[in-house]
Amino acid sequence: MSKLETLSQALQAQLGDRIKNLKVALGEVTIEVDAADYLQVMRELRDSESLCFDQLIDLCGVDYSAYGNGEWAGKRYAAVVHLLSVSKNWRLRVRAFAPDDAFPVVDSVTAIWASANWFEREAFDLFGIVFPGHDDLRRILTDYGFIGHPFRKDFPISGYVEMRYDPDQGRVIYQPVTIEPRENTPRIVREENYGDV
Repeated sequence: MSKLETLSQALQAQLGDRIKNLKVALGEVTIEVDAADYLQVMRELRDSESLCFDQLIDLCGVDYSAYGNGEWAGKRYAAVVHLLSVSKNWRLRVRAFAPDDAFPVVDSVTAIWASANWFEREAFDLFGIVFPGHDDLRRILTDYGFIGHPFRKDFPISGYVEMRYDPDQGRVIYQPVTIEPRENTPRIVREENYGDV
């Protein structure tokens, strides 16, 4: 039996029907769980002697609204976590979709793995996913006055406001974006004798 089959069986034995989907592809196991079960499942993944996922190595937000060329029909936002078990030498991807697309919420796992702290702040900042239970959920990459979440698929490419330093006021100011959409047509220069020796 392969390592991935052993991991899949251990996951099914520990988590049972709380696994909504289990997929083995490209040498990795991915499970999907409901947001309501997410916190307890994550705690069991760490504490179970048969699984021993002692390290959270990545957590990110994902906006599935344009997934599959816009054919996605499920929930829009998900928290995706990559876990590592050093003692068992295996990895796992866990995905939990936020139940409400208008206000995406997935429980924080910072009480289980402290390394989730900045990852959850990044997912909050860039996707607007709220993580209840996080002690310091605030923006980490964008400016404090930034409006919106720039990794959402519907965020305008040019943004809403631009920031610049105003020498008259001696401070940074925000003003509405004034970028006009335009089409660039490359200029092609052809010389009549180009390439002739």
